[in-house]
Amino acid sequence: MAEQNESPAADADATSLTPRTRDRSRVSQRARERRIVATTAASVTRPPRAARRARGRAKPVRSLVIITMVAGLIATVALPAYGAWRPTAETQTLQQLSAGDAQSLVVASDATASTFTRDSYAATTAEEIEQKKAAEAAAAAAEARAKAAAAAAASSAASSSSSSSSVAASYSVDLNMVSPGTGEVRWPLLNFTKGRGLWDSGYHQGVDLLAPAMTPIYAAAAGVVKVSQESYGGYGVAISIDHVLGGQQVNTLYGHMTYGTRQVQVGQTVAAGQLIGFVGSTGSSTANHTHFEVHINGGVVDPWAWLEANAG
Repeated sequence: MAEQNESPAADADATSLTPRTRDRSRVSQRARERRIVATTAASVTRPPRAARRARGRAKPVRSLVIITMVAGLIATVALPAYGAWRPTAETQTLQQLSAGDAQSLVVASDATASTFTRDSYAATTAEEIEQKKAAEAAAAAAEARAKAAAAAAASSAASSSSSSSSVAASYSVDLNMVSPGTGEVRWPLLNFTKGRGLWDSGYHQGVDLLAPAMTPIYAAAAGVVKVSQESYGGYGVAISIDHVLGGQQVNTLYGHMTYGTRQVQVGQTVAAGQLIGFVGSTGSSTANHTHFEVHINGGVVDPWAWLEANAG
């Protein structure tokens, strides 16, 4: 019965609260619940105090490990360089190093420096050997040609001198003598016998003037020497002279002279009747004579008829 009496009073107290008072009670209850939740979450996420203390002690240990590793790296890099360095007092010469083994002694003080050039060694390849041989052969050939030319020149000069002397001695010829006459054209020989003429006995462009060897030959007219050779084809020792006569271009040729008796050279100016050489039998010849040709304006003319008409 007592319980029944208390229940209505409690209900009367609850129902006697105003709506505002009930709202405040609910807000306070909710705030308490939130604080409880926050406290619980913080206790879950925050590490225990013992764990924090352990972490605090681990930090100095980690720093010490890092410093030790850096020092080790520095020592590793520095040791090779230090190992290569030795105090001056500890350096040794090659003689000192090899003192324990006399058979391997190296005397560094006897070594001398030498500079090698390409000329200090020989060719080692086949190509270089062939090139060297070719160069030596060319040099030897050039030297031989030079000697031969010098000998030929000396022989020619001696022969010319001896021939002129022998002519003067044998024939009493005055080498300064000119062909007699006063005309613009002279006879190339003074004493001769007429031989084969123009076109006689086949292809023949001149006239043969037969005379003993070393008979003087003279320029038929004044002009400039065009050819003066010891071997001029079938003409043998020959001389050719260009002239201007009566406004025409005239060329005279004198062939089969004796070797070494030419008295004029190419480019030399000669006078009419000047001594130019001596009769011989060189080239395509079987007897001593002078083959004489005349060309006017490039055409062949009969030299015998030309001499008879103009020489005087």
